Amino acid sequence: MENTEKFTNNKQIIAFLTEQFPLCFTAGSVDAKPLKIGLFQELATRLSEEPRVSKTQLRGALRQYTLSWRYLHCIKQSVKRVDLEGVEGDEVSAEHAEHALKTLKESKEKAFANKKKESNTTNNEEKAKRAPKKVNVPSRNKKPAPKKEIVEDLSKYKEATHSELSLNQGVKVLLGKAPVSGVVVEIMKDDVQVQLNSGMTVKVKAKHLIV
Repeated sequence: MENTEKFTNNKQIIAFLTEQFPLCFTAGSVDAKPLKIGLFQELATRLSEEPRVSKTQLRGALRQYTLSWRYLHCIKQSVKRVDLEGVEGDEVSAEHAEHALKTLKESKEKAFANKKKESNTTNNEEKAKRAPKKVNVPSRNKKPAPKKEIVEDLSKYKEATHSELSLNQGVKVLLGKAPVSGVVVEIMKDDVQVQLNSGMTVKVKAKHLIV
């Protein structure tokens, strides 16, 4: 039973043509031969009953074959073209030879440009991999400078004594780092009760007051 599975790419079709028409189509290290002008029509007629390949596929495969560097190299002036059976016919014209040379040159330049571009891209990717990764260090918010404490001049005050104190007298109570203003509200035997400007009342010794 013959294999009727359709070809799926040009490579398969070109291999098939090389097998069917070895005196016309070549592959591998064998030099290509210039094809007869109008060979496609002849080829389409010969393969009209071949279920594995359509005319459209044939046209695409033939185009790929004739644009290959190996084929373009063989298109030289005065070289004879061949038909499907390898029978030689017309010679390659100077115009066709010149066109093939130009096409070959452009194709190679494009291929080399793409290769260079890919090489540069690969090199850039390698450099990017080797480059040290930047680490974003969060900036630290500078703490505001501490406010300078206003130190009150206490040289004009003196330590209070019981005998010098009187009710409703303005005094300063030595609490913590700075004296706090207040008013004497009660004078006892050993202590003095002072109401601070904040409304709070404290009981302290006279020596903790300055007037």
